[in-house]
Amino acid sequence: MGEPVLARESPYLSEVAELLRGSDDYSRALYPPDSSYLIDPDQLARPDVHFFVARIDGAAVGCGAVVVRPGGFAELKRIFVADAARGRGVGQRLIDALEAAARAEGTHTVQLETGPLSHPALALYRRNGYRERGPFADYPDDPLSVFMEKRIS
Repeated sequence: MGEPVLARESPYLSEVAELLRGSDDYSRALYPPDSSYLIDPDQLARPDVHFFVARIDGAAVGCGAVVVRPGGFAELKRIFVADAARGRGVGQRLIDALEAAARAEGTHTVQLETGPLSHPALALYRRNGYRERGPFADYPDDPLSVFMEKRIS
């Protein structure tokens, strides 16, 4: 198996849509619908969103987005790595690419929302310097949400 290669891609590609369905299924298995804050392909295709796909040997194995917000903030969304590619550094490469895209937009702080049962994601974010904080933007104070942020500049 080759190394992960990342590129900005359309969320409407069939292989990418399949990856997003895998992300949806993973989220639904852990959390009720009213505690799920996933964004859909139409939102991922907006101009204020940088959406990346990770491929290994041409196959889509991971994805992630960063939404650029006013005031120097950005939010990580839809970071997901398929089971077959876990442990291969895909999540780390996605974080690196998303933070670089946010930094290029003049962002000083990256925020995210994930769930307390998403143990691999929480470990990845903590390893990358993300720290817990309270709700931000329009998120409710949901006990099934963990809010985090990191200063990148």
